[in-house]
Amino acid sequence: MNTFYKNIRNRSLGYLPFLLCLLLLYSTPVLREFTLVNGAIQLFLFVLVVCIPAYITKRMSYVDIGWPWGLVCIGLLVLFFSEGYWLRTYIVGAMYLIAGLRMGIGALVLWYKGHLNTELTRYQYQRKRWIKQGYKNDNLSLQYEIMIQCLANSSFLAIPAMLQAYNPSEFIDPLELIGYCIWIIFFALEHVADIQKQKFLKKCRLENKKRQVCKVGLWKYTRHPNYFAEWMVWNGLIISSVPSLKQYFINDVSLIGVLLLLALVYISRIMYTTLVYYTGAIPAEYYSVQKRPDYKKHQETTPIFFPSKPKKLKYRNEND
Repeated sequence: MNTFYKNIRNRSLGYLPFLLCLLLLYSTPVLREFTLVNGAIQLFLFVLVVCIPAYITKRMSYVDIGWPWGLVCIGLLVLFFSEGYWLRTYIVGAMYLIAGLRMGIGALVLWYKGHLNTELTRYQYQRKRWIKQGYKNDNLSLQYEIMIQCLANSSFLAIPAMLQAYNPSEFIDPLELIGYCIWIIFFALEHVADIQKQKFLKKCRLENKKRQVCKVGLWKYTRHPNYFAEWMVWNGLIISSVPSLKQYFINDVSLIGVLLLLALVYISRIMYTTLVYYTGAIPAEYYSVQKRPDYKKHQETTPIFFPSKPKKLKYRNEND
């Protein structure tokens, strides 16, 4: 019984940051309508595209379809609800649409080719966490994890779009330009990293080489260049949104302004945690070590996330 109540408490705490963020956005009059409409759309999308298929198939992989198409919805809402400067609106709306469509179309291709007929490894790893943490009801755990992503799309991940969509200033701040440039550069690098990985895998198939470790191009400098680039894409969005907070600090230090700034910064933490620990690098490497004999050596020479020059392996002298 104690374990039961402990699990309820822990999962309630998991929802808490997202619910507090939603409360903050709802409490901000200019953002209230966008928050309500986006929340309703995200809930409808996730129930239809993720929750129901997951309940039927017992697989969580449908999140990979739901969350990027949720970004597409945010981008469309920006174009529809915007009351700010048209140029800024088009830019941030396009950023969400392009990023969402890239991942969303890719997920649909995987689904069409049958890759979602089995659970993706990162979601298999989640089940190991559930067992370790004492969660025995897989159906409940599936729906809990899915709704975490739904709440993220409804709250934190929509903040950059909302802030910029309601910024009336016709002056494009240098910080906005820096953020936009970071977004473009790392969006391109993420795409390049994916292409390099696909070419590597195709070459391995043609040469009948199995269980090889990808160390070409950007993959020489980090074990997960696509994840690092995705994190930087969001950091670009965050940086470009900071000038839009000025309207909340015109007269004095506004509590809502401070909280929005903290929520904006928290997005970077959410994405880092997700891409490294939650469904990113750590889950992927758990299986890579088992499948690829040289992967442990790769871990010793190449950083997991932040790019740097590869290290040389140091071999101990048995006579020392």
